[in-house]
Amino acid sequence: MGKDSVYIRKAQQKDLPTITEIYNDAIKTTTATFDTTPKTIEEQRLWFTGHGAKNPIMVAEQDDRIIAWGALSKWSDRCAYTDTAEVSLYVTEPHQGKGIGTRLLTQLLKEGHRQGLHAILARITEGNTPSLTLHESLGFFPIGVMKEVGVKFGKRLDVHLLEKLFP
Repeated sequence: MGKDSVYIRKAQQKDLPTITEIYNDAIKTTTATFDTTPKTIEEQRLWFTGHGAKNPIMVAEQDDRIIAWGALSKWSDRCAYTDTAEVSLYVTEPHQGKGIGTRLLTQLLKEGHRQGLHAILARITEGNTPSLTLHESLGFFPIGVMKEVGVKFGKRLDVHLLEKLFP
């Protein structure tokens, strides 16, 4: 792998400190997540071990440093939703707008499809136009808006729901 190239791979336990750091930064500085309290490594370890082959976690690495991560998480514990997942995607600020999110999400979707998922859902907070654009460019379509369902940084926020179906 050449200098400055980005490598997408499945996440490993050893990646948890950086995944947690990226997520905690998003908690503190963005509305991309409605979590408001930073996560501990132990909380993230439980989250990580709750993901099986059908719900992959992947990272984007550059110069031996994780710069983004994404996951397909169970949508619900109810059995009828077994082929449905929700996507999460976090790209560190200096690496946004460079196609890394597109590459990571593309690989994540390929892996989810390969594992037998049928429907992928995305919840994207109002104002996050780059994320909406990214998801729509990869075949997600809008299915609704949940009005004022979250409060973060003192503002009530809408959440856009998007879906992608595999044949």
